Amino acid sequence: MSAVGASARGFARVTESLLDVGEHVIAVSGRSHGAVVTFIGQVRDHDPDAAGRVTGLDYSAHPDAERIIGEIAERVRAQHPLVVLAVSHRIGHLDVGDLALVAAVASAHRGDAFAACESLVEAVKAEVPIWKKQYEVDGTHSWVGL
Repeated sequence: MSAVGASARGFARVTESLLDVGEHVIAVSGRSHGAVVTFIGQVRDHDPDAAGRVTGLDYSAHPDAERIIGEIAERVRAQHPLVVLAVSHRIGHLDVGDLALVAAVASAHRGDAFAACESLVEAVKAEVPIWKKQYEVDGTHSWVGL
């Protein structure tokens, strides 16, 4: 999948490619931005709701996922007009430690950047139709987010 809304205002995308935090920071950085806030969501080795240890995840996305992440980005920009943002969610197979979600938000002041980044991440997690098949050490798996 490709970037939606890629411009001087950042980007929003769902991708099978490795996520690069630096790419996100560069996309939002500018001479007038005194604050850049980042969020990195990575695959952990456990699930608080499961008894076993996690070895990896397969993320699957609905065909509309990229459109929806783009709409979320636009909504957050409208709510926080002084920010620039970039957000990506990875799909496909991810191992423990791999980056699943990266967001970067820049603004002249940290308060605006922190507020917009939190709003962006919470909306992406709640609204983008992406599900994960979670693999555990004992060979079992379960679906999360259906």
